Amino acid sequence: MENIRVFNPEESYSAEDYKEGIVLLIDKPLTWSSFDVVNKIRILFRTHLGIRKIKVGHAGTLDPLATGLLVLCTGKATKQIPMFTGMDKEYVAHVKFGATRPSYDLETEIDSKYDCSHVSEALVKEALKSFLGKQLQTPPLFSAIKVNGQRAYEHARKGKEVAMSQREIEVHEIELISYKDSEAVIRIVCSKGTYIRSFAHDLGKSLNSGAYLSGLVRTASGSFRNEKAIGPKEFEEKLKTNSSV
Repeated sequence: MENIRVFNPEESYSAEDYKEGIVLLIDKPLTWSSFDVVNKIRILFRTHLGIRKIKVGHAGTLDPLATGLLVLCTGKATKQIPMFTGMDKEYVAHVKFGATRPSYDLETEIDSKYDCSHVSEALVKEALKSFLGKQLQTPPLFSAIKVNGQRAYEHARKGKEVAMSQREIEVHEIELISYKDSEAVIRIVCSKGTYIRSFAHDLGKSLNSGAYLSGLVRTASGSFRNEKAIGPKEFEEKLKTNSSV
């Protein structure tokens, strides 16, 4: 990691610097896809630095309805993407009890409602203990995983049910931050490939209350923290004022 150059808003960078390789910590806006962010950064490089061709990639996708840390690599630093992708992630998840949705989040409408009057802060805390450690998790049908040559979400949007293979994941830390009005705020530190939407769905299932992910922020990826990240608009301003062409 000592040879990795991470973007510092206080420093100036040339087009050559970005080609040699910079790690960008971007705070992904709500509704943006991870590809939207990558594409935006490429456009900014072309517009403000005159870079017509440069590799830009992300180290771990975030759903459009999630916000927070998206680690981007430019130029030669894209070779480090597999290493960054393999790092543990930290999230703050908002889990709403009393209903389920096909996508396990707000992307789709409620398909079933449940009584969740029995759910309490103490009950949620107790249930979270069972999610610690290594476990098998079933990814959401609304995901980019390929099944029979197509993305799973393509099957889902056609109303087709397909079997999703379980994957081994590991939850290293989990804690309840708050519980109010049938919504829990939970901090999770987990291995790569963990679907927090599936976690929310499974938590609701374990409490016989139904649940879905109502909000998600990625707060860390490895040693990178979202507190150090900047939004695409702020990055554009830095390019305008701090870059030397």
